[in-house]
Amino acid sequence: RWLRQHECVEKLNMHAILSASAGQEQLLTELLVTYAKIPVLIGELISVEIWKHKIFPVLCRLEDFKPRSTFPIYVVLHHEASIINLLETVFFYKEICESAEDSILDLIDYCHRKLTLLAARSANGQTVTPVELCPKDLASPSSMQAVLVPPQELQKQAETMEFEISLKALSVLRFITDQVESLPLSALTRMLNTHNLPCLLVELVEHCPWSCREAGKLKKFENGAWHVVPPEDQVKMTKLDGQVWLALLNLLLSPECQRKYHFDGFNKSQLLKLRAFLTDVLVDQLPNVVEMQRFLSHLAVTEPPPPKKDLVLEQVPVIWDHILKKNAGKWEAIAKHQVKRVFSPTEEELKLQARRWAQTYSLDMMEALAPDKPRCRVCGTEAAKRCSRCRNEWYCTRACQVQHWQKHKAACNLMA
Repeated sequence: RWLRQHECVEKLNMHAILSASAGQEQLLTELLVTYAKIPVLIGELISVEIWKHKIFPVLCRLEDFKPRSTFPIYVVLHHEASIINLLETVFFYKEICESAEDSILDLIDYCHRKLTLLAARSANGQTVTPVELCPKDLASPSSMQAVLVPPQELQKQAETMEFEISLKALSVLRFITDQVESLPLSALTRMLNTHNLPCLLVELVEHCPWSCREAGKLKKFENGAWHVVPPEDQVKMTKLDGQVWLALLNLLLSPECQRKYHFDGFNKSQLLKLRAFLTDVLVDQLPNVVEMQRFLSHLAVTEPPPPKKDLVLEQVPVIWDHILKKNAGKWEAIAKHQVKRVFSPTEEELKLQARRWAQTYSLDMMEALAPDKPRCRVCGTEAAKRCSRCRNEWYCTRACQVQHWQKHKAACNLMA
């Protein structure tokens, strides 16, 4: 039953991407709003996040857990990436944000957790490098890379997958801040005071986790991959840079946000760090930040009034706490149960799952989603030949296919 639900999420995700690229996503957003599916997706997103934190590490520690294939576990890990990608695609619309209702608080908390982890790793110099992260495996699980990977190695893949999920969470948060005027009062309080998102976003501007230097070359993460930036483009703003600045503009320049935010000594000093990044080059690319310049100049020489306290009952997110309380002390028992019932399928069950996965990721759909021409699995050059059995791996020559056969054989047998 869960696999069927996962297939539906995958198909929705792919449909959303194709619809957005064609400018025809209105029908999908209307259906998600009409059938109240946004709170369901947020609940599913947080459930998988908790599974990754509480169950997955226990699975990897179990000595008697030696599955024939780790593919079913990889599917669960990939589920979170699929949901956050779908939400990133549709949250651009105001009606989607409003249809989240009370669960918007849970989504704000989720984004805060992801961005805090991203900022902390970057501040500690733990930037995900191009060698560690393989975007192809994130975007195309149909390559079945997880089939024969040991659980411990799968844990490393999950950690690198977390990087791209966190970047998606940044985009979702920015879309939420676009709607500050229509958000519930508790959502605004949670973003500004409970989590202090303005200061967290300043951290991201400072450390820029989607940028790194390797062998003296600047690399930036864009569109699911790391790219070497030529010298003439090094000051060019990426989409991720833009998301951070737009979120800051939404949170700091809104009159309602200014009324509620506490501009104490620490917050003020953190925000004033932004002045060093507001260069003429940035202003040319994002003219809206001129208003930010004026605001910060005014903030530097004045003492804003204390935030106005409203006598209201504040809503709190419930999904995360409900799941934790319901399953407290049961995590190891749940992990052992899942080992027997879920993650130890027979060879026949595994083949059935693999075929269903291949059907979900139809070849026509994957080619439509792929931004570039297919590449050889061995040498990385442009490829025109495909494995004739499973139709899921690409090669430039027969020699490369023969060379890769021993590694590809197990996955091919499952998919064929």
